[in-house]
Amino acid sequence: MPCERRPMRYGHSEGHTDVCFDEEGKWIVTCGSDGDVRIWDGLDDDDPKSINVGEKAYALRGRLVTAASNNTVQIHTFPDGDPDGILTRFTTNATHVAINSSGSRVAAGSGDFLVKVVEVSDSSKQKTLRGHEAPVLSVALDPKDEFLASSSCDGSVAVWRIDEQARVTSWNVLQKSSDVINSKSLCRLAWQPSGKLLAVPVGLAVQLYERDSWSHVSSLSDDFITKVVNVVIWSPCGKLLAAGSVGGNLAVWDVEAKLCVERQKHEKGYTVCGMAWHPSGVQIAYTDTEGCLGLLDGVCVSSASAQKSLKTKPSTISEDYDALFDEEDDGLLDEEASESHSPVKKNADAEGDDEDYDMIPTTARPRNRGSFLDDDENSLDTGSVNVDRFSENNFGGSAEPATAPVKSRPAYDGPVPTPRQKAFQPSSTPAHLMHRFMVWNSVGIVRGYNDEHDNAIDVEFHDTAIHHAMHLSNSLNHTMVDLSQEALLLACEGTEELSSKLQCSHFSTWDTCKEWTVDLPKGEDVCAVCLGQGWAAAATSALLVRLFSIGGVQREMFSLPGPVVCMVGHGEQLLIAYHRGTGFDGEQCLGVQLLQFGRRRRQVIHGEPLPLSVKSYLAWMGFTAEGTPCFVDSEGVVRLLNRSLGNAWTPVCHTRENCKSKSDHYWVVGVHESPQQLRCIPCKGSRFPPTLPRPAVAILPFKLPYCHTATEKGQLEEQYWRSVLFHNHYSFLSSSGYEIDEEAQNQASKEQQELLMKMFALACKMEREFRCMELAEMMTQSVVTLAIRYATSSRRMALAQRLGQLALEKANQLQGESVIPESHAFPTSSIPMRCNFIYFSCSVLNPFNKGSRSPERPSPKPGNFLTVNQVSGPGKSSAAPSGQPRVANVLDTMTPSSRKPGALPNPLSKQNKSPVLKPLVPRPKSKTQATLLQMNAPKLSSKKSEKEATVEKLRPVEVPPMPPAQDNCENRKPKTGFQLWLEENRKNILANSPDLEETDVIKEAMGCFRQLSAEDRLRWTERAKGDAAEPKKRKREEEEETKEEDKSEEHENEEASAKKKKPLDTSAKLSAFAFNKS
Repeated sequence: MPCERRPMRYGHSEGHTDVCFDEEGKWIVTCGSDGDVRIWDGLDDDDPKSINVGEKAYALRGRLVTAASNNTVQIHTFPDGDPDGILTRFTTNATHVAINSSGSRVAAGSGDFLVKVVEVSDSSKQKTLRGHEAPVLSVALDPKDEFLASSSCDGSVAVWRIDEQARVTSWNVLQKSSDVINSKSLCRLAWQPSGKLLAVPVGLAVQLYERDSWSHVSSLSDDFITKVVNVVIWSPCGKLLAAGSVGGNLAVWDVEAKLCVERQKHEKGYTVCGMAWHPSGVQIAYTDTEGCLGLLDGVCVSSASAQKSLKTKPSTISEDYDALFDEEDDGLLDEEASESHSPVKKNADAEGDDEDYDMIPTTARPRNRGSFLDDDENSLDTGSVNVDRFSENNFGGSAEPATAPVKSRPAYDGPVPTPRQKAFQPSSTPAHLMHRFMVWNSVGIVRGYNDEHDNAIDVEFHDTAIHHAMHLSNSLNHTMVDLSQEALLLACEGTEELSSKLQCSHFSTWDTCKEWTVDLPKGEDVCAVCLGQGWAAAATSALLVRLFSIGGVQREMFSLPGPVVCMVGHGEQLLIAYHRGTGFDGEQCLGVQLLQFGRRRRQVIHGEPLPLSVKSYLAWMGFTAEGTPCFVDSEGVVRLLNRSLGNAWTPVCHTRENCKSKSDHYWVVGVHESPQQLRCIPCKGSRFPPTLPRPAVAILPFKLPYCHTATEKGQLEEQYWRSVLFHNHYSFLSSSGYEIDEEAQNQASKEQQELLMKMFALACKMEREFRCMELAEMMTQSVVTLAIRYATSSRRMALAQRLGQLALEKANQLQGESVIPESHAFPTSSIPMRCNFIYFSCSVLNPFNKGSRSPERPSPKPGNFLTVNQVSGPGKSSAAPSGQPRVANVLDTMTPSSRKPGALPNPLSKQNKSPVLKPLVPRPKSKTQATLLQMNAPKLSSKKSEKEATVEKLRPVEVPPMPPAQDNCENRKPKTGFQLWLEENRKNILANSPDLEETDVIKEAMGCFRQLSAEDRLRWTERAKGDAAEPKKRKREEEEETKEEDKSEEHENEEASAKKKKPLDTSAKLSAFAFNKS
């Protein structure tokens, strides 16, 4: 049996629910513990009518008879839902109601052990059935109005003769309980439509009792049912019996064959507490204890006995066959195609039109919805679906075997065209609703009302400073609206009498005429509208986009390659989605264009395909608050335009991951990049919210679908690239002439560099040094120095060496970007480059060259230099604590280098004979390795000589190192002219700008020093040289005294110095620094 289980819909709050169909099967009626009765125009109705009948509603039937928590059984008009009187009252809650087929008699059971039968025409005529010893679980009226069956918490199922108010028989087959809520089963009884059998759910089976004899004739069970059966119902034909269990299992039996012909499972396994069979026999509606409504489609088409009985209802079957076929094709046709027509309807419409009549196949089945390729994977050819029964019943004659049509029209197995998606306005609900949102954006909310009392539009602004709320009459039946901070744009489709109109309310104008209207040419209708900064646009059915100024001046117009789907504007940008072709197998073939107005008018995106999820359609499209295009498809995937990646679309969020049920959705109203927020409205059981009560806006986080996000590595990667993507708008806004928040931009760059450093540390722990280099290439030059520190403290010397090379490359790049003028007097070689713990005395590099223009390389702060004793562990910061006093200026420790430009950097002397550091060398060699080589010299002499020869070839030409320092005063570097000028003018700089930090003071001083004339700068330089002459003289005298007193020590020092010059290369010095404990 081909049966389709439709997705569940949220209907009521959590608790007991019940369901039924109206007499014609057009409406689904549900009630719940929230006290509401809802009338659904099919399962896809997103705006059901709601009627409150009390605090709780326990049951309902037929003509809207309800058992409510106020101990009454009420009747309401249908479908209006107006109260029509109280039928009866109990001393406690009524638990279940039943109504006979004619609607003249109602039976109800309650918690006070009584069962009452009431005449609808005269409620004073009541019959009370007494005999149960516990609350009544359910009641069921005999189709012949002779008997009534009831079940009770006392464990009995009783049959009563209504006229005599006497019990006929009873069976103690149920488990006893104290109340309905404690009962393991609701034990909903059901009479066969003919009245011959009574179905009683008992345990895991359904027992059938014969009328009059009241004997047990058979039981229906199946291994699929694993928990207690809760409710049973008969099909209208009386040949099928359906049951729902506590565990959410749904089963359908062919009673004559005693076979289970259908098995379905609740999508979440909730208890099924209400079931109803459609009068046509093709659908079963059911509800659960969580307040959700479900539907089984196509139930009664495989049972042979059911088909025979259905022949007695030709007109009903013909109509419902079309409904069944439409719902099978819902996935392909959505809501786009026209209404289907049954053979009877088509013959009536044809009436003498031979051409139309000839289009009807000999099987009496028309082509569905005018589509030539309408077969899906579940459908057969035109003559294979019960052709005999439809031909016989629809045309009144006996049907011939349908073999000839099957042979002449073979089934089509190729791709099925997808109906095109209709045009829509973003953040608007469907136009057919009486109360709907016409637009909800960052400016305000526009609601539309179209009922019997009023047809109007209400405009509400989030910020009342923009404009006060407005109430407009909608006499022209406007269906499309857009709202901006300047105007309100409305549009309506054309009719036979009137053409399509575009109306604008320019409330930000300074003159008195605030409205203007444009009539489109006859036959051209507006399909989509949008507003930008100083302009408005309308896309029409003639595949045109018409541009207007905000004051009503017609501007440019251009053609679209296909019918428009959605159009949005933001500032000077216009984004258009349209059909670029026909999709197949449920796919939409959409294209997108992005145009930018203003001074440079250009097309940014030239009709590239819009990447949607598989078998989905466009649900929302717009701009972020910062002006980046984005869109959402029907699968809930949010995609953002990545301008830095060639205008590619990147998925940034999946809203369905935050939904609790398959039928829940999020209705997007806005996107923000800073802060990263997706503003949307949760819709339980529907795709869009109701207008009342006003829905609350929820905020969803963004998450890029990277792999291994459960690990620390995956989380850091996702955070970094999300930060990069969501801060691309700074460069776009600055290039477009907008002012940007530089502080926020610098903060974002800082966060990205911190994430890179965390990933670098994690890669070091995982011994992925090549990955470390890949990450370092994305770092700024200042952060690479931190990476060198971490690599050194982690004893990864080869990595530190490569990072040093990378730091020099980045510094050279910065040097090339910012060149100092030739008139600059102070020597560039006087400022060595600091690569974390390494001092480079390179005349080419100058970290202060860019000054305040470089956000990437801030000047080093005092106290951030790392000594050997400061390396205490991996990742530990070497900066001085904030509580300690500030040390001397970093410029005070810098001296001019004696090396020529272009040579490799020479090491500088340090106190206490500290090891010399130079990272740009071949592979380092530690002290421990050198000691082992000396001990094992006889064994490894040949290997050592080979290695030394290789090293000598690779070793660059070295400059002899400077002699080690003997005294602290000797190691002091002479001051430059700029340093002397800064010492004397520091107070003046701080007086003008007292809030400057040390690095900012240096930058400001450098700018002022550059503004001095060349003669003044030369005078300061000569003054610095004169101050440095006297310490040099004292130094020479002390050296002569030291030579006379300690000749032996000097001789030893010379030998040690000679040894250092010959075998010890810079690699060994780098290793020695890493392992030095002093």
